[in-house]
Amino acid sequence: MSHFTTIKVQIKNGETLYRCLRELGYHVEENTTVRGYQKQTTQADYVIRQKNGYDLGFRRTGDTYELVADFWGAQINPEEFVQDVTQKYAYKTLMTSVEEQGFQVEEEQQLEDGTLRVVVGKWM
Repeated sequence: MSHFTTIKVQIKNGETLYRCLRELGYHVEENTTVRGYQKQTTQADYVIRQKNGYDLGFRRTGDTYELVADFWGAQINPEEFVQDVTQKYAYKTLMTSVEEQGFQVEEEQQLEDGTLRVVVGKWM
């Protein structure tokens, strides 16, 4: 019986996901196995190796990614981890879109609740 759990995340671009994980300080391996309980493994596109032998992986399913891990052994809070990754991903996606459309960031502000407020503008 597998101990792996999957969590769907609203992430579509693998390259941006990879960059986000790296910027969050993780060493990421590509197209390899995720390790779990009693040496069980499963495949993933992006894998964060952990010293305790319980890795975190992201794999494409359809047009989005899912997080796969044995969370009991990984000893992380999956909700906090997903929130950190998706927040970084949303920011990077926004900044790419802003640049592609010719806008410039005029102001960035982190609010008390952790929300990031970004004001962009474009000279016409």
